[in-house]
Amino acid sequence: MKFKVLMALVQEDRTEKIIEVARREGATGCTVITSARGEGLNPPKTFFGLELEGQRDVVLFLVEAHLSRHILESIAAAGRFDEDVGTGIAFQLDVEDAVGLATQLPVIKREIEDEI
Repeated sequence: MKFKVLMALVQEDRTEKIIEVARREGATGCTVITSARGEGLNPPKTFFGLELEGQRDVVLFLVEAHLSRHILESIAAAGRFDEDVGTGIAFQLDVEDAVGLATQLPVIKREIEDEI
């Protein structure tokens, strides 16, 4: 079985929504790293040295490769990444190998039966 890591860098107020959508589309879990700082095309605005923009979260999903593109697109739509400037980005990376998934593998296999 092949896996991909989906990484979403998202405004903290949209984190729960993208997790909910990813789970609905087949993700079996995630890891959230809170209070990340990001900077896009335009540097963040400050007021006497204090940033006016909210914190970001890094959300990591390890998903089966057949489901990855659909989950990625669903995350982008739920987070409105293409519609609202600065709300977040998401991308996927190939995974060479993974361990610690024994309890999740039966669920993952059921999820992808129709895909393969």
